[in-house]
Amino acid sequence: KIIFQHPKFEGVTKQLQQISKTKENEMKLAVDKEPDQNKKAQIFNTKRNELAQEEQRMMQPIFKEAELAVRTVAKVKKVTVVIEKSAVYFGGIDITDDVIQELKKNAAKK
Repeated sequence: KIIFQHPKFEGVTKQLQQISKTKENEMKLAVDKEPDQNKKAQIFNTKRNELAQEEQRMMQPIFKEAELAVRTVAKVKKVTVVIEKSAVYFGGIDITDDVIQELKKNAAKK
């Protein structure tokens, strides 16, 4: 939930969709020219890996900012252990909304 609420998430997602379309077109053009099935598979895997690397490169700053926001909120609330809400059966303090507000506050500063 936190990552999806990140102020930059939507923009990065749109960029990744464009990159994905470009890589898909590059792959189709290259595969259509190649008669060898093994090389076709290699081209496909190469383009898929390129897309995964690009996604990782673009998402990394969002993950880092989310982690920093979690650390900041946890420190302020004096929480020493933070785990995903779905892993908690009973009890605990949900800091999700506070983390989202921290992300938005930090984005407004930039």
